[in-house]
Formats: sequence, structure tokens, C-alpha cells
Amino acid sequence: MIPYAALPTLNALLNATSACLLAAGYIAVRRGRRGRHRSLMTAALVSSTLFLASYLTYHAHAGTTRFVGAPPVRAVYLAILGTHTVLAVAIVPLVILAVARALRGEFARHRRVARWALPLWLYVSVTGVVIYLMLYHL
Repeated sequence: MIPYAALPTLNALLNATSACLLAAGYIAVRRGRRGRHRSLMTAALVSSTLFLASYLTYHAHAGTTRFVGAPPVRAVYLAILGTHTVLAVAIVPLVILAVARALRGEFARHRRVARWALPLWLYVSVTGVVIYLMLYHL
């Protein structure tokens, strides 16, 4: 079992993994490699789901971690955290809709949602890593 104190690092690694998989999935579909795209996006979904489970487990046991940086840096941190949090909530139904449409073979409708879901999901994944670095290493 992983100690609770190690979960923030695991969460950052899962977010970074998701971001890499999303970028690779985008490249694959742009190159016409649909099977590879499907595999990479499935892996990104698994990584993000594992992140969410780990994140909820950590915060259920550790509570809230406060940022202790200097006020100017704190303002930047809070701006990133605010946009990250709002978009993290918003991305869930978009990803579910994109996946559902892809699984039903509704690829034109899938693309319309994925055009929004992908950049938002990437932003959430990358800012998750930035938040971790600012919170635990700054």
C-alpha cells in the first residue's frame, strides 16, 4: 500500500501521464492512426480515472493543503488553481460525451465535442502538475 504522503507525487505523475497520452492520441488521430488514437485515449482516460481516485483518497485522509508562498506567487497559484478546478469539473461530462459518441461510431459528433474536450483536458492535466510543483516544491 502506498503511504498517503506519497499520493500527491503519484497524482502529479498520473496527470503528467494523462497529458502525454492525450498529446500522443491527438497526434495519432491527425496522422490517421485511429486504432492507436483509441488506445492512447483509453489509456489517458484510465490514467485520469486513477488520478481522481488517488486525489479523493488523499484529500479524504489529509484534508486541504494550503499554499504558503509569498503573496505575488500566491496570486498566480490561486489563479491557476481556480481555472484548473472549474475546468476539472466541466471536463468530466465533455469527456464522457466524447467517449460515448466514439463508442457509438458517431465520429462527426465525437469530433465536435473532442475539439473542446481535448484542449480543456490537456489544460487540466498540465495545470495539475503545475499546482503540485507550486504547492510542494516552491
